[in-house]
This record gives sequence, C-alpha cells and structure tokens, in this order.
Amino acid sequence: MKIAVVGTGYVGLVTGTCFADSGNDVTCVDIDQRKIDALRQGQIPIFEPGLAEMVEHNCQAGRLHFTTDLAAAVRPARIIYLAVGTPQSADGSADLSALWSVADQLAPHLRQDAVVVVKSTVPVGTNVQLWQRLENATGRSCDVASNPEFLKEGAAIDDFTKPDRVVVGVRRQPVADVLKRLFAPFLRTDKPFLVMSPESAELTKYVANAMLATKISFINQMANLCESYAADINDVRRGIGHDSRIGFAFLFPGVGYGGSCFPKDVRAMISTFRHNGIEPRLLEAVDWINEQQKQVLFAKIEQHFAGKLKGKTIAIWGLAFKPRTDDVREAPALVLIDALLAQGVTLRVHDPEAMENVRASYGDRLHYAADKLEAIEGADALAIATEWTDFRTPPLEEMRERMKSLVIFDGRNLYDPPQMRDEGFVYYSIGRPPVTPQ
Repeated sequence: MKIAVVGTGYVGLVTGTCFADSGNDVTCVDIDQRKIDALRQGQIPIFEPGLAEMVEHNCQAGRLHFTTDLAAAVRPARIIYLAVGTPQSADGSADLSALWSVADQLAPHLRQDAVVVVKSTVPVGTNVQLWQRLENATGRSCDVASNPEFLKEGAAIDDFTKPDRVVVGVRRQPVADVLKRLFAPFLRTDKPFLVMSPESAELTKYVANAMLATKISFINQMANLCESYAADINDVRRGIGHDSRIGFAFLFPGVGYGGSCFPKDVRAMISTFRHNGIEPRLLEAVDWINEQQKQVLFAKIEQHFAGKLKGKTIAIWGLAFKPRTDDVREAPALVLIDALLAQGVTLRVHDPEAMENVRASYGDRLHYAADKLEAIEGADALAIATEWTDFRTPPLEEMRERMKSLVIFDGRNLYDPPQMRDEGFVYYSIGRPPVTPQ
C-alpha cells in the first residue's frame, strides 16, 4: 500500500518507518530540507532505541523515502497520515495552524479513494473540521479518519508493532476495513482493533494521557504526605498496588512528569473543559501538583544546606524527562537546574543521551561530564532526576573517593535507604524518611 506521512517528528518518523517495515511503500514529508537531507543520509534527529537501524533497513529496501515535495508524496498515496505538531497555545489549547496549512496544501492532490488519517493529538472536533475543510477545497466528500497514537518514548517501536489496542475513528465502515488491513501485521496476537466515531477516538487519546498523568500526580502527593509522617511510600504503594482494582502501573513516586505529551495534553483537556462550560478541577489539580513536584528536589537540597547554596558544586544524573530518550521538553531536571543556577551553584551534569539538547539551552553555564563518575568529581551532593538503568547500581566505593560530601538526593527512589546509610551516605528520596550514617 502506498502511504504518505506528513511530519517527520517523533510520531511521524516512527509511524512511517514501522509501516514501511511491514511491507508498505512509505514517503515521509517535511518542510525542513536539512532534516530531510539528514534522514536520507541515515541521520536520525531523535534518539529512539532501534529506530535508526529500522530506518536504514527500509531505505535500503526501497520502501521508505523522504522528501519535501508534499504534492509528489500525496498524489499516489492511498493513505495520508498527518503527524504534524500541535503545540500548546498561550491559553493551553492546541495550536492547529500547521494541520490546517498542510490540509490546504494537500487537498488538490488527493486521489478519489484517498483516506486522510489524523495521527497528531488534536482537540475533539478537529476531524469534522478537517473533513469539512477538505470537502470545501475539493468539492467532494473526502474520507478523514482519526488514529491516535499511544507511543511511549524509549519504547515506541514495540508500542507500534505490538500495540495493546489500535483505535480508529471513522465515518464509514469501508474506511475502517482499509485501516484494519494496514494494521493486520501488528494485530496477529488478537489485540483489539477498536472502531468508533472520530470524536470518540480524539477524546480517547486525551483521556488516556489525562488518566496516566492523574495517577502520577496522585502517587506524588501521597509520597509527600508519607514524608510528613515518616511513612514509606513504597510500602504504601505495595499495599494498594496488589489491589486488582488499582494495580502498580504509573504509581512510582518521583519528581513529576514531563515530555511532549502529558503536560500539553492535560492543559489542552483543561481548555476543552472550560470551552464546554465544565469546571476542570481534577485536571487543574493534576497539573498544579505536577508543577509543584518538580520543585521537590530543590527544596530538599536547600533545606539540607540551610539555604547556603552559593559556591556549592552539585552533580545531576539524568536530564531527559525519562530514560531511553533525549527529550528534555518539560523535564524536571531543567527546573532543578534553573533553581540551582539562580542560587550560584556550580553544576556538573550527565545524561546518556540528552546532553546536547541541554547544551543548546544552557551553553557553558553547566559542566557536561562524559560519564557519571566525572560528574560527581568534587561534588558537595548528587541529585538524580532520571531513572536511567546506568544509574541503578551505583559504584559506591568510587563515589566515596570522588565526592566532596556523601550526600544524595534521589528523585527517582533508585536505591535502598538502609544500604545507603550503611555505605556512609546521607540519602534523601521521595516519600521515604531520609537516612544518615550511624
């Protein structure tokens, strides 16, 4: 099947590459000539495990192509996926200007039987507006479907090729049939292919992310309550997680969520509620709690040093908003960096993948360490903001030799407090009592 994917960001590139890998002829389109040139040369603009190898393989097989010529990509395509950015506007709503621009450009080039599929995360009602816009431009009814993405950064290929479910919103059953054939290679284990209205599909994406964000903010606020009573959030988490009605997923306390989806989508939902005259009090609380949680590590650091931070050297392990990605959008680590720099702290930072993205924003205000041990050299304390696997088994003996003071602020609860106490560290974590050497 010939497919055009408009937008070579995270979602578009993964979508196009995975469809090509299942045997389709896919052309990915972007307005950025430099990005297209780089992709043609095998240079991937994002870090996603396995993606570079899959892109190279399908390019060599002649199934995956990259271009800036939208018309040339759309004309032969049976299916056109729209995966353009929908950034947050000043009022919290999604900015759809890129989507409308693309729609106007592709309309004259659509095949009679073309199916336009919205992959971008868009507000409820966008599909019908796009359908009307294309009808006005072409003088005929065009098939417009919604197929929201549920990709986790760091596991996107597995999520796409082994989905929990595929959701499509359509107006006509034949369109659902076309999309089911497209997804058939990924549904061989009988995972559900869920057909619904476009409005329901659009809302499903937002509701899913809002629910997951709510679970994160919930467990973080419970963790803060645990600290007030010297209780252990891990014990509490186990106590509730074994309840089959609750489970353990997304109930890991930390320093808040970030990335390109949860913050933006929660705020877009808040805007949608208000637009419909409904008070979004739950989601307002979720967003507020998350922003407050990003301040937790700094508050612990400031309290430990009695507010005397100027001149201190602090190491930070982890800059990306989560492991297995180089994405630093809305990353809790950046909130910590800003707060510490404002207090005159010298920062030595390390992340396996996100260093260059941080360097682009902070320049020479930070020391970028080649590895985790270089980062802690002479440090008065270590703060951990991202739970990379590389950080889970710390080289404690070398850390004792390199650090000026044996103090750790663990924003991801990677270590066992009694062990850290026995190893001679002052250890702070989230929702657990701090420990000091005996």
